[in-house]
Amino acid sequence: MKHPIIALWSHPRSMSTAFERIMRARGDLACLHEPFMYDYYINRSTRQMPHFEAKDDHPVSYEEIRDMIFAKAEAGPVFFKDMSYYVMPQIIEDDVFLGRVTHSFLIRDPKASLVSYAKLDPDVTLDEIGLEAQWRHVEVLTCRGLRPVVMQSERVQADSLGEMRFYWQAVGLRDTPQALDWSSEVPQDWQQVAGWHQNVLSSKGVRRLTDEKVREVAADYEKLICQYPRFKEIYEHHLPFYQKLAAIAQRVDVR
Repeated sequence: MKHPIIALWSHPRSMSTAFERIMRARGDLACLHEPFMYDYYINRSTRQMPHFEAKDDHPVSYEEIRDMIFAKAEAGPVFFKDMSYYVMPQIIEDDVFLGRVTHSFLIRDPKASLVSYAKLDPDVTLDEIGLEAQWRHVEVLTCRGLRPVVMQSERVQADSLGEMRFYWQAVGLRDTPQALDWSSEVPQDWQQVAGWHQNVLSSKGVRRLTDEKVREVAADYEKLICQYPRFKEIYEHHLPFYQKLAAIAQRVDVR
């Protein structure tokens, strides 16, 4: 029997790990944390990812990882969180995988994600910011007649229950409001990237976005581009792709 496979395609520092924590807390999904990272950073070796302790028994090629996901879906429904830039360009030609998966996307204001990423990895590349790859991914799905769900992290922070209920309905899952309480233990497979997720590892739920935090991000971004001017170019490159994705997020919200 083929069970559902739901993918959340994100970009780094988009609050996707907190989103994944919610999905894990549902208790009715086998959840995977960025399985395609192994193809991008180990198999293809674009560069060494900081704060990443790879597991020896994890499949490393795109095909092996995809087949692992398919195998897990034989036993029950699967959710995985990943990055679109990990699977480009292979996924573009993989009609079987594109059609088998329910695709959803999570985006965040690129100023906020850049500020957060730079604190952990100031050598991040243009591609690793990830918003362009997300848009290319959405274009491929749209051309094939598939309608992906696009979520915005700021809206999840503002109305976690309402946004998650919208998401669950959109991807065909039952309403599970108790999943917003992360009383469960930290997932074992997060230990490989624990350095990236200290805030969500220590929290018990999604933190609301305050006006003070918005001002802090704006100030930190100005400091960032003063220290590393190349981040201004990175931001300006990805901003149009973010805006296109945000427009889709607004259109699909029919509540």
